[in-house]
Amino acid sequence: MKKQTLQDSMTFSGRPTQFEAECWFDDACILDMDYFVKTVADIKSKGVRPELIGSIITHYSSKWLPDLSASDDELGKGLTAIEESPESVTASWMKKRFFVETLVGVLPPEKDSVPCNFLLRLLRTACMVNVEPTYRAELEKRISWQLDQASLKELMIPSFSHTCGTLLDVELVLRLVNRFLNLDETFRSGAAMMKVAKLVDSYLAEAAVDSNLELSEFIALAGAIPAHARSTDDGLYRAIDTYLKAHPGVSKPDRKSLCRLIDSRKLSPEASFHAASNDRLPVRAVIQVLFSEQAKINKQIDWSGSFSGMRSPSTGIAGGGLEPPARCLSKREMNAQQLEIKKLKEDVLRLQSQCMNMQGQIERLLEKKRGIFSWKKIGLPSFKNNNTNKFVDGEGEVEFSGFVRRTPAVDMKNRVVKGKTPLRWRKSLS
Repeated sequence: MKKQTLQDSMTFSGRPTQFEAECWFDDACILDMDYFVKTVADIKSKGVRPELIGSIITHYSSKWLPDLSASDDELGKGLTAIEESPESVTASWMKKRFFVETLVGVLPPEKDSVPCNFLLRLLRTACMVNVEPTYRAELEKRISWQLDQASLKELMIPSFSHTCGTLLDVELVLRLVNRFLNLDETFRSGAAMMKVAKLVDSYLAEAAVDSNLELSEFIALAGAIPAHARSTDDGLYRAIDTYLKAHPGVSKPDRKSLCRLIDSRKLSPEASFHAASNDRLPVRAVIQVLFSEQAKINKQIDWSGSFSGMRSPSTGIAGGGLEPPARCLSKREMNAQQLEIKKLKEDVLRLQSQCMNMQGQIERLLEKKRGIFSWKKIGLPSFKNNNTNKFVDGEGEVEFSGFVRRTPAVDMKNRVVKGKTPLRWRKSLS
C-alpha cells in the first residue's frame, strides 16, 4: 500500500524527493527479476528522473549479483554463498548471465544515469559469465561515454579468455579508450581527455609488471592517447621504466621505440633526474633528457634576467610583454642553477666522448676486417717542386710538404731523365 502511495506521488510531482526514494528502497522487497523489470518499467512511465532509476538499479542489483557491490564485504558474502550453494557451477553461471543481460536491458539510455564504476563491475561480470556480444558491446559503449569518471581499481578487469596470456584484459581497455577518443566533442572535453590520459598511464604502470604483456600491446595503449592530452609525461615514464624493469630482455631497438613515446620536455625535474641516471634507457634518450633540462634552466635564467635590467616588470607588462615570474631568483639560487647547468654540460660532454670512443672502436674493427689492400685506387705521386708534393688517390688529392716519397720505379725514371745510367738492382732477401 505504501508503494502504491509513492507511485501516486511520483505521478503528481514527477520529481520525487530523496526521502521518497529511501522509503521506496525500504518498502520494496523484490525477489523476482521479472517483477523487478516490470516495476522499473512502471517507474519509467511515470516520468521519473534517470538518475533515480539508475540508483534503484544499482541498489537492487547487488541483491542478485554481489559482484556488483562496491563493498568488499558484500563481495565476500557473495562468493561464500556461491561455494555453499547446492546448485552446480554451470547453473549458477547461467543465472548470473541472465541477471546481467536483464540489467543491461533496463538501464536508462541517458549518459550519466548510472555510475561508471558500476558499469565496469557489470562489464567484468559479463566477461566472466560470457554474455552475448551485443550486451557486452552496449556496456562498452556506455562506459566509453564516461570513461573519465572511472577509477583504476574498477578498470583493472581480469582476462577471462584462455587465448590471452596476460592477467589483465588490455585489449578491452584499448577498445574503451578508442571508443572514448572517437566520441563527439560534445561528449569529450579537454579536462576529460586529461583524466583519461592519467588513468591510462596508471593502468599501464600496473599492467607492465606482467611478464607476458607484449610490447606491441603496451605501445598500442600508450600511443592511443594524443600527445596534447598529457600535461606531464611522468606517469608514462614510470610505466615504461616499470616495463623495462619487468622485461630485462627487451632489445635495444625496442627500447628506443618505447622511449620515443616520451616527450623529454614534459618531464618534471624529479623524473628527469631519475632518467639521467637510469641505465635501462638508451644513451640517446638520456642525452635528450639532459638537453631538455638544460634548455629549461637556460630559459628560466633568461626569463628572470630579462626583468632584472633597467626596465621594470610593470613597464614590460604595460608595453604588451610577457608576464614576469612569480618572484625573482636570489643570487644563491642563481649560483645553484649555474652549477647545475655546468654539471649537466659535463655529463653531456662525457656521454658524447663515450659515444665517440665507441664509434672509433667500431671503425677500427671494420678496418681490420677489410684488410690492408682495400683501397679503391692507388695513384703515383705527382711532383710539383722539391718542397710541396701532392698525389691523388681514390678519395681526393693529399698534399705532403718537405719530403718526397720515392719508389724504385720513380727513382730510375728520374735518373734516366738526368742522363745518368741507372744502377742495376740486386736481389736481396732483406
